Amino acid sequence: MSYTEIGYEVSERIATITLNRPQKLNAFTHVMRGEIIAALDEAEADDDVRAVIVTGAGRAFCAGADLSAGEDTFNSESNGVRAAAGRELGEIDGVPRDGGGTVALRLAAMRKPVVGAINGAAVGVGVTMTLPMDIRIAAESARFGFVFTRRGLLPEAASSWFLPRVVGISQAMEWAATGRIFDSAEALSGRLVSRVVADDELLETARSICREIADNTSGVSVAVTRQLLWGMLSADSPWEAHRLDSQGITVLGAGADAAEGVGSFLAKRPPEFPLRVSEDYPGFMPDWPARPEGV
Repeated sequence: MSYTEIGYEVSERIATITLNRPQKLNAFTHVMRGEIIAALDEAEADDDVRAVIVTGAGRAFCAGADLSAGEDTFNSESNGVRAAAGRELGEIDGVPRDGGGTVALRLAAMRKPVVGAINGAAVGVGVTMTLPMDIRIAAESARFGFVFTRRGLLPEAASSWFLPRVVGISQAMEWAATGRIFDSAEALSGRLVSRVVADDELLETARSICREIADNTSGVSVAVTRQLLWGMLSADSPWEAHRLDSQGITVLGAGADAAEGVGSFLAKRPPEFPLRVSEDYPGFMPDWPARPEGV
């Protein structure tokens, strides 16, 4: 697929998605929304891709929604572009689906780890879209803002579910209620990002994490682990985790990747795991996030 508002490339078994409207600080559009989802689908389907990086071109990661429609930007009744996009996405309970939420839910459903390399301003949907990413790394110059209350809106992209689980309810409320912009040091202390690095080290840091995954781990094991860790955040009891763990150890333990993992360790050689996510992902794993009927 050819892309117009993002870049997509694969190197060393790592897919890099680059938000690519630098002249607009990578402001989020309905075209970008569709292209991000298409690129995630492409990465998911490619067994040679073991991890995904999402970053921005130029001096911003994503400065939020494109506001070129002015006061009607978020008004689907008077904004024809927004209304058309809403119809394309379908409805929930009779109202158009939130576009940022479709990106967040696609990220959540990934079976490959996603690393956010946040290289500059990440504001509005520019920050909420990163919450379902597995690892977020910030450049020193990065700035963040859950600015929705300052625009007469509410946090979207399912961030009311993700943000408190990532940073805790108190920190989530402080950032969401004030809508203020904060720097990378505060993002680190609030656990929104796992580390802050010099601007010129950001992509290499992200790639080094992805290479460690690609070079040393079973793709099927990582896929199951990712879905388990996210899915169990809302489980009623650790017994649900125990049930799935037991099935997983039984199924994966009898598989070719477990044999290779042990054999390569004993032989002191790099592993060559034969299983592929597209063909060998185990059937006992429930889909996460579970999609409601009729949506």
